[in-house]
Amino acid sequence: MKSAQVVRNYYVLPCCLLLLNLCIELVSYKAKMIYDVMLRTAAIMGMVLFGGAIVGFLVAPAITSAVVALQRNSRARFGALGEAFFLLVLGLIVFWLYYRVYIVGPESVLPRSWHNPA
Repeated sequence: MKSAQVVRNYYVLPCCLLLLNLCIELVSYKAKMIYDVMLRTAAIMGMVLFGGAIVGFLVAPAITSAVVALQRNSRARFGALGEAFFLLVLGLIVFWLYYRVYIVGPESVLPRSWHNPA
């Protein structure tokens, strides 16, 4: 199996799914502004379905292309150590985003103008 395919299957795609989950958390946070529970549920479902399609068809391939290009570049410059370092940094960024959203709160990754009113 090609190295790029292994990276896509076992690292990039799970990272994209984790990022989609973070987006769902942010959608749920913003949906709390909708007080009608039926409308809120429909809005969350619509945004998640639309977001899933965007991630599946646009974001995941774009991230995969960027990761493969950067992986190739880091491997050419620094060898296998550069590739491993790049993948480690990608994982740390996803971990940091999860920490910010789930421990500190969704407001920590959103611009102040997007915060829900208190």
